[in-house]
Amino acid sequence: MARATWNGVVVAETDKYELVEGNVYFPPSAINKEFFKESSHQTKCPWKGTASYYTLEVEGKENPNAAWYYPKTMPSAKHIEGYIAFWKGVTVEK
Repeated sequence: MARATWNGVVVAETDKYELVEGNVYFPPSAINKEFFKESSHQTKCPWKGTASYYTLEVEGKENPNAAWYYPKTMPSAKHIEGYIAFWKGVTVEK
């Protein structure tokens, strides 16, 4: 079981996840979408592709760009395409 929490609230939880470079990637079905807002921020990884971001909003507080995902990955990262990972103060337990 993997669980991501921020600001005292579970934002994602699953029995099925992928571990890549020390980051837990949650399947899209594992996130509580009510806490996620699309962000225009993007970054690039040479072997995974272009990452898009979500801002978390919980109880009126925002954590900008605290979650990222690869909508379309490079062939070497197909197993995490669409999966979501966290940073910036989000606690992930597995």
